[in-house]
Amino acid sequence: MSKQGSSFKETLQNVFAVSAILIAFVVSYILFTQVMGNPVNFEGGNNEKAALEGNFLGIIYRGGFIVPVLMTCVLTLIIFIIERIITLSRAKGKGRLNTFVRNLQDLLAQDKIEEALDACDKQRGSLANVMKAGLSRYRDLQNDKDLEKDQKILSIQKSFEEATALELPMLSKNMVIFTTLASISVLIGLIGTVLGMIRAFAALAQSGAPDALALSQGISEALVNTAFGITGSTLSIIAFNYFSSTIDAYTFKIDEAGFSLTQNFAASLKNK
Repeated sequence: MSKQGSSFKETLQNVFAVSAILIAFVVSYILFTQVMGNPVNFEGGNNEKAALEGNFLGIIYRGGFIVPVLMTCVLTLIIFIIERIITLSRAKGKGRLNTFVRNLQDLLAQDKIEEALDACDKQRGSLANVMKAGLSRYRDLQNDKDLEKDQKILSIQKSFEEATALELPMLSKNMVIFTTLASISVLIGLIGTVLGMIRAFAALAQSGAPDALALSQGISEALVNTAFGITGSTLSIIAFNYFSSTIDAYTFKIDEAGFSLTQNFAASLKNK
């Protein structure tokens, strides 16, 4: 891939990330104001009053202006979970990785380089791309009479490293989103909790009888924001751990296949 092509692809990915956050915010704001804030969810058809008993949409609306921000975090998380699933499924290729690696090892043991290259074309994905680069170099070095054996082995290792360096950034792209959301969801929820408690205590501090409506709204605001913050953080941590383990498994398979090819090539040189 050329440097210009790589830069253009990175720009598109950055635009996607910003667009995803903006779209999530717009959708969250519309849901908050038009659906949760719908007067039918409240007593007397007035969203300034208490929510109807058992009406969760109205209860969530009572969480205040922090709620759409927390909803944005959750929707952004969902968008990037979908993006990661699509990207990693493409990186996996068409078949099972274990079967593909075993097939390559069998073909290499029989010195069937062209068949191995065809298998990479059929499999596709990150592992197949790395192996194809290594196999192409493998084929070229077999007919090279100028380089020494050690130089050939180093050359094929270098081709693997270069191909791997091109694939790994795509696998780990946007992973920072999950760690960021895990942190800020809790903090934003905590801000909403504090604001809700301030409102509740202000209602209690009034002279005479406490304002029951303001007290209930303050408590609702605190609890709703706490729930949203914890939910967003928990889902972000789960998503990050899952995708990290998946990426580690892909990386291990790439290393395993590269090691097998290098060892096979070294053995073929010794037999000559």
